Amino acid sequence: MKNVLVLCTGNSCRSQLAEGYLKYFAQNNARIYSAGIEVHGVNPRAIKIMEEDGIDISGQTSNNIAEYFNVPFDYVITVCDHAKESCPYFPTKAIKLHHNFPDPAKAIGTEAEIMAQFRSTRELIKTYMQDFVNENVKS
Repeated sequence: MKNVLVLCTGNSCRSQLAEGYLKYFAQNNARIYSAGIEVHGVNPRAIKIMEEDGIDISGQTSNNIAEYFNVPFDYVITVCDHAKESCPYFPTKAIKLHHNFPDPAKAIGTEAEIMAQFRSTRELIKTYMQDFVNENVKS
C-alpha cells in the first residue's frame, strides 16, 4: 500500500481538500496524510465546500510535517509554492510532485465571491487528485 503526503503551508485549506479527494478516489488503496510547515487548523469554508461535493473532511486535523518524519512516503505532493520553497529538509525517497493551486483563504469580497473562489480551487484540486490516483495508485 502506498503512502501519500500532501504538503501545504498551513495545512488548513488546499492540502485538506487534497487529502479529502485522495482518500475518496484512492479508497483503501493508499494511506493518505496531509501536513503543513505551520499548523493553522482546518478552514471551515473548506469543510463546507467539500460537504457540497459529498465528502466529509470535518474529522481531518491540521498537522505539522514533523509528525511524519518516520513515515516511508511513496509520494509527496506540494500544493503551494511556499511549501515547496520553505519546507525544511524532509528525509524521504518519495517521488515529489508539485502544483501551485490558488489559495482561496486569501480571497476577498462578499461571502458569495469568497465561496466562489473556494469552489474554483476545489475543482482544480479534485481534477488533479483524481488524475494522480488514476496514474499512480490504481495502476
